Formats: sequence, structure tokens, C-alpha cells
Amino acid sequence: MRILLSNDDGYFAPGIAILAETLSGLASITVVAPERDRSGASNSLTLDRPLSVRKSANGFQFVNGTPTDCVHLAVTGLLEEMPDMIISGINLGANMGDDTIYSGTVAAATEGYLLGIPSLAISLASKAGRHYDTAARVTRELVERFQKRPPREPVLLNVNVPDVAYEALQGFEVTRLGKRHKAEPMIKTKTPRNETVYWWALRGVRRTPGPGQIFTPSRPTACRSRRCRWTLRIRSRFR
Repeated sequence: MRILLSNDDGYFAPGIAILAETLSGLASITVVAPERDRSGASNSLTLDRPLSVRKSANGFQFVNGTPTDCVHLAVTGLLEEMPDMIISGINLGANMGDDTIYSGTVAAATEGYLLGIPSLAISLASKAGRHYDTAARVTRELVERFQKRPPREPVLLNVNVPDVAYEALQGFEVTRLGKRHKAEPMIKTKTPRNETVYWWALRGVRRTPGPGQIFTPSRPTACRSRRCRWTLRIRSRFR
């Protein structure tokens, strides 16, 4: 089995290193990731300049582009053989609800899906980053399931794993994407040179979710499309 790994945190991020190590016993691993943090890049492409690929000391390849650039370049111009699966992550922080639209982590997996390859976006649902090993182990289990029962058509799974010890997990839950209220207005300020600049304000608060939505998942929901795009949240005893 051949697996392509990418992310939006950059090739140097701890999540992708742990993921590569954890999956190395299951498949041949290739890492093609951005040269720097591209969080929030969404599905953007680099069209105003050429892309370059370099290799780091640990063998990871990095690109001066977006997560989508990385996956598209790897599949269509870099790899000699098509990967059997594309995995993006492990992202530091959850990707749920409307936030998935902006996520570079989800975008990399989406590009794989659009190229006809089963794809996973893996996120650790915390900014503390204490249990990357839990998310990596969950990913390994999902890959093993795919190996035993390969999908007949491409699928895209967005997986959020609680930042807890693996033993605290209670299983998988299939959910729908929740919604946020609109974001706060941009913050206008001045630089020391008296130039006007703008900062992003707080994101919109989460709306009261309906049954099975991602912000408070309660029950599985079926995929009604032929090419399934699911969101998974891993349940834990700690909430």
C-alpha cells in the first residue's frame, strides 16, 4: 500500500512526523507538505509563480505552496505511482462545522478525493497537542479498516480526535457539519508608521446544533451520496 501524507502546519510539524512513523509499518509513506504553516489556506492554488520541491534531512519533501498545491503536485507530477490513500494531518486543533471550509488540512484531503483517491483529514481537537499519539493510532486503525475492506469509490473523511490518552476513547461517531454565526467585524488599527491595517476578529460563536451535528455529535447519520464525504468525531470519556 502507498500512502501520501500532507498537512497545512508545514513539513516540520510534529503531527505529520508522528503520523509517518506510526503508519510506516503498514505502507510505503511519502510526505509532501508545505514549507511553512499554511493554516487557513483552504483550497487555494499558487498560480502566480512556479512551485519548487525540496527534501529535508528526514526525507520529507516540502513545497513553496499551499496544501492543495502539495497534493496535486505529488499526484500529478512527482510520484511515479498513484497513492492508494492520502492522509492530511495531524492538525493541531479541531476542524469542525463551517471551519472546514477554510481548513488547509481538510483542503489537502479534499484534493485527494477530487483526484479519485480515498482521503482522510485528521485533526487533534485541542491546541495543547498532548496526545498526537492517540490521533496517530486512530488513523492507523482507519487505514487497517481500509486495507481489509477497500472502498469501491473514493471517500473523504474528516476525523477529529480528542486530545486524551487512547484508553479514554469510546469509539467513532459519524456526524453532520454544524454552523457558526457570522464572524465579528474586522479590527482596524494603526502601525507604528501610522499605516492602517486590519486584523481578523473572533470567529462567530457556534450555533445551537441540531441532532448529530459536529459541534455536539449525538448519533450517526448515513451518507446519501455515491461518493461519500463523512465527518467523524472520536468520542471520549472526557468532554
